Amino acid sequence: MKRSSAALSPLAWACLSSSLAISPLAHAEPTKFTVDDEHFSMAFEIMHIGYAPVMGLFREVEGQFVYDEETRELSLGELVFKSDSVFTNHTKRDEHLRKDDFLHSGKFPEITFTITAFETTGENTGTVTGDLSMLGQTHPVELDVTLNKAAVYPIGHEDYTLGITATTSLKRSTWGMTYGLDPALVGDEVSLKFGFEANKDSGWF
Repeated sequence: MKRSSAALSPLAWACLSSSLAISPLAHAEPTKFTVDDEHFSMAFEIMHIGYAPVMGLFREVEGQFVYDEETRELSLGELVFKSDSVFTNHTKRDEHLRKDDFLHSGKFPEITFTITAFETTGENTGTVTGDLSMLGQTHPVELDVTLNKAAVYPIGHEDYTLGITATTSLKRSTWGMTYGLDPALVGDEVSLKFGFEANKDSGWF
């Protein structure tokens, strides 16, 4: 097992450090990757009055990270979500989610996940630890990550690309989001699943 940590400057969760699981390549070195916002999904699920889960997503995100395929060391990385891009396929509910009962998008336009450490758990899996900043509070979160594929993209940009899946769950009350907990109208536990592609990029430093 290898554990690595670093101080990170803000800018993509979670998820991104699942690239820690990549197979080593000869003469590899730290490589910069940018999350492809056209191939990114972050879905959340939360229970509604105990009847059924409500599912939604955030439609606007950006992220970058640096990863060394040979040493499996992640040196920095971050995901940033636009909180007003929340979407649950219900206009009035989405408007409510943007207000101060929930995401308070007018005051807190961004939700940020900054990687602080990772640990490999298998040939293409690992655990990412990071700080999630939301509603003016920051708390640690762990994600289970899987590297699905690492190869030159077969169409379009033809960049070297990582395909990643990550999952986690958290309690929204940890960040002070307590609306609907008493009485139990909206669940506290939120399940999150990320799926995205990240392209090799030498131009963002």
